[in-house]
Amino acid sequence: MQLIRGIHNIQAEDHGCVLTIGNFDGVHLGHARVIKALIEKAKALNCSPAVMIFEPQPQELFSPNTAPARLTRLRDKYFLLKNLGVQRLICVNFHREFARKSASEFIEQLLVKQLGIKHLIIGDDFRFGKNRLGDFSLLKQAGEKFDFTVSDTASFKLEDSRISSTKIRKALENNELADVEEMLGRAYSIIGRVFHGDKRGRQLGFPTANVLLKRRVSPISGVFVVKVNTVEDCFYGVANIGSRPTVAGIRQQLEVHIFNFNKDIYGQTIEVVMLKKLRNEIKFSSLDELTMQISQDSEQAKAFVQNL
Repeated sequence: MQLIRGIHNIQAEDHGCVLTIGNFDGVHLGHARVIKALIEKAKALNCSPAVMIFEPQPQELFSPNTAPARLTRLRDKYFLLKNLGVQRLICVNFHREFARKSASEFIEQLLVKQLGIKHLIIGDDFRFGKNRLGDFSLLKQAGEKFDFTVSDTASFKLEDSRISSTKIRKALENNELADVEEMLGRAYSIIGRVFHGDKRGRQLGFPTANVLLKRRVSPISGVFVVKVNTVEDCFYGVANIGSRPTVAGIRQQLEVHIFNFNKDIYGQTIEVVMLKKLRNEIKFSSLDELTMQISQDSEQAKAFVQNL
């Protein structure tokens, strides 16, 4: 799949596509339904199916302290959309200058002149342009003027109307992992690169693979039974997601203690699949207390894995 980072990198050969625009956070089954329609329309019009997303997501720019926790990073979205058959991902750098573009500039300069869209699939609640004055009705009018058609995503998502990124985040908060898996079409996981931590887990007798969460807020926290997919094989373990209050941690990260594992995977990308939540993150009064709890968590996780 072609990735275009920034509208300045759109080339003449990228002209002509069927496009959909959105956050596509989580790339859930509702999104998959829209992508299926996108691909079918692109085949009918003999052009490329393309998805436009924004980085950062608009809410993260305008309301960074209240923006929802991300379900997926850009890298994850790329591979999930690629697997659905999208041929082109256009990642627009969403900054205040771009946000000041008028709705007509967005349509005429970007959608028509640069991308040459043939058809647009968009939610009827989509707002764009300076002061959010652009809407579905304006796009329909522009389509008649510039010779492209517009359809509403709702017409492709009726059966999956219960699915949304917001509902998935809520289900994660409530530890409803089975419901999350049903909405995503896969178990919820976090993918990231293993980095060198402070080696505190090793000192406590429970070495961990540490993954930095490259997002402002994680949609989940606590201690989980996990399956860990590495480049070589899959393993089971117990993971803590949070700020590690007992050792005065600040930034959120994922720490995974992998059972019966003694390989060097620093620098590797791993996928950590959430199987069951054991407990919330707790601040312990001592490292001995923390060590005892980790031991109990590990035993619980091993018992759960044995029954899979």
